Amino acid sequence: MNPGAQQALKSYQTVGAASQVAAADPYRLVQLMLANVIERLSAARGHLLRQEIAKKAEQVSKAVAVINALDGSLNHEQGGEIAGNLHQLYEYAVLRLTRANAENDAAGLDEVVAIVRTIKEGWDGIAGAPRPGATVGK
Repeated sequence: MNPGAQQALKSYQTVGAASQVAAADPYRLVQLMLANVIERLSAARGHLLRQEIAKKAEQVSKAVAVINALDGSLNHEQGGEIAGNLHQLYEYAVLRLTRANAENDAAGLDEVVAIVRTIKEGWDGIAGAPRPGATVGK
């Protein structure tokens, strides 16, 4: 496993998710990580609405760590323009979350959730498609 994927795995692992992550192929791992970001930001929004600022900040921080791990695992050589575009989206998401966290801005959290949902929908579409090097059952 490459260092970026190892960091991604470390950033995602939580109680109850470890077995699912351990059995996941790289495509599934990305799906799990994107879902984790959405879950954490939804939790952060709930904490914000309840004025639980420390808990909100913790969830945003964990979401940022997962986004950074996703960004760090991009293969720009093989991914070309798509990897570059994802890098820009991930950078923007981290910047937007940092500002939203500091300003207790629910709209900023929602904006990043929408971005990550769009990325996840695209990823979900390719995750089931045949991939180079994959074996096809008879």
